[in-house]
Amino acid sequence: MIPVETLLAFLTAAVVLAFAPGPDNLFVLTLSAARGWRAGVAVTLGLCTGLVVHTTAVALGVAVIFQQSQLAFTLLKAAGAAYLLYLAYKAFRAPVEALGGAKAAADGYPVLYRRGIVMNVTNPKVAVFFLAFLPQFAAPERGSVTVQIFLLGAVFAAVALACFSTIAVLAGGLNRWLARSAHAQTILNRIAGVVFVGLAIKLATAQR
Repeated sequence: MIPVETLLAFLTAAVVLAFAPGPDNLFVLTLSAARGWRAGVAVTLGLCTGLVVHTTAVALGVAVIFQQSQLAFTLLKAAGAAYLLYLAYKAFRAPVEALGGAKAAADGYPVLYRRGIVMNVTNPKVAVFFLAFLPQFAAPERGSVTVQIFLLGAVFAAVALACFSTIAVLAGGLNRWLARSAHAQTILNRIAGVVFVGLAIKLATAQR
């Protein structure tokens, strides 16, 4: 078993990392402000599912491929950047009526959930980060390292779910105001588009 003090240190690091400005929580924030907190939580669930995928990759050693193979890293990075540019295009083209909790529900929370998964899984930096981060809190003398990695990944995903959901609820409060202002909705759509373009550029230029 992982010692309590190790888990506490891991939890502290996970909370700090979850609230630190980054592509995932920034996406949750802008989406929640635009479409309501439920939309933000739907994407958060997708992002956390992506974390489970990355945890599995680390536990099974697959993530090593992305750390050691420049081609694999570049291909996944290109796919992630292309998807972010697609989201930017949709944000720039989104009509005013696309905002608001009701419309978000009509768009389908499962769609937002899948969007969160794709965004997270196609970011090789997350895989490399997990490969460097999770093993630091695992030790062979405590038993199966694979089991420890899965446990730590589950804890990290749970922390991310709680922190990102908090961001979604707080940002979702802006949605009621935005729903009454067509101009504000248009501006937020443009901001979201710029954010996605920025994230795509950042991902496309990322190094291992």
